[in-house]
Amino acid sequence: MSPAPVPTAGPVIDTVPVVSRKVPIIFGVLTLGMVLILVFAPQDGETTFRLAASTDFVALPELTVPSMAGAWTLTAVCALLTAESVRRYVGRRSTPVWVLAVFAVAWMAGFLTWAAAGESVPVVGLLAGSIALAVPLVFGALGGVLGERAGVVNIAIDGQLLFGAFAAALVGSLTGSPWVGLLAAMVAGALVALVLGLFAITYFVDQVIVGVVLNVLVIGLTSFLFSQVLATNTPALNTPPRFPRVPIPVLGDIPLVGPVFFRQTAIVYLLYIVVALVAFALYRTRWGLRVRAVGEHPKAADTVGIKVNRTRYRTILLAGAIAGMGGAFYTLVSVPQFNREMTGGAGYIALAAVIFGKWDPIRATLAALLFGFATNLQGVLAVLGSPVPSQFMLMLPYVITIFAVAGLVGRSRPPAADGVPYRKE
Repeated sequence: MSPAPVPTAGPVIDTVPVVSRKVPIIFGVLTLGMVLILVFAPQDGETTFRLAASTDFVALPELTVPSMAGAWTLTAVCALLTAESVRRYVGRRSTPVWVLAVFAVAWMAGFLTWAAAGESVPVVGLLAGSIALAVPLVFGALGGVLGERAGVVNIAIDGQLLFGAFAAALVGSLTGSPWVGLLAAMVAGALVALVLGLFAITYFVDQVIVGVVLNVLVIGLTSFLFSQVLATNTPALNTPPRFPRVPIPVLGDIPLVGPVFFRQTAIVYLLYIVVALVAFALYRTRWGLRVRAVGEHPKAADTVGIKVNRTRYRTILLAGAIAGMGGAFYTLVSVPQFNREMTGGAGYIALAAVIFGKWDPIRATLAALLFGFATNLQGVLAVLGSPVPSQFMLMLPYVITIFAVAGLVGRSRPPAADGVPYRKE
């Protein structure tokens, strides 16, 4: 008998890793843009970077560099990093995070060196101001991430911020306690979220329409109450107590880092905790698994016994309470009293941070910090008399969001059931 045939192995297909070319393209465009700026708009003088605050225990010395020479040097660093990114792309390897971070720092430092020629840049003030402007955005972005992870499009972030600011001012003024005002802001944000959930989850109304209507409703309601109630008795009803700055011992004395992160108010420290808790709970707990399940495949979640609409209600209420905390920052820290439409559309920028951060709490936080930095940078450049129009910096959050949605900085895919009401069969 002839031996049985030996089975042959199937065809072997060599898998080639897919590496995005977007990073080297973006690096190249930014580097080329910086070169064009330096060639066609040179500036004479020196740029001074103040690296310490007046209250620092250990003060770092000022750093003074020739504006054009320093900007060209940092642009050369960006060019080298661009070449490294291209080399990795040709070799089918992705660009590591450290290259992205170094490029971002080098490009921004080069831009500031050119833009602030002949002036002094307060680095601590620039970064600390960015944190302050980003606090409501981060709270709002976290509320947006939680809502959309559960399948509810939270367009009403701006209304939750504004109603939270109003409640914090009113209740804080009546009780004389900023902590009670903060609690009232959380309740106010949750109430707006409850109305959103009632129409979107129970009555299956289009979630985007409901969110926009709620934002307009809160603007009208708070404006009416401001003119009819708060403005008639400002000392008693619209003079809330404010959270003082509380430096953390030792950490607050670290040069550069301490004044930025550890000489803040209680709300900012609370923000650090909330970001960590949301990120941990969403990916490391059974609750987070349920939330992500109802946002990705509610029918499958229902099959295994998860109450889809109940989970969505609870999550959107939590999201509204977190966004309300961001509103409290306006009246308990940022400004001394409530004013009409004082959020200035910050909820929509927070929603942009959610999209840019790809519905991840950490990435959304970083996106909100970037938007806060851009907003503060335009103010600093305006004070320094920079040739850069301040409107360009104000446009940055929206331009970045357009790029993110278009897929130019990575694919942005929302949860599969985001905005889709669940009808139990």
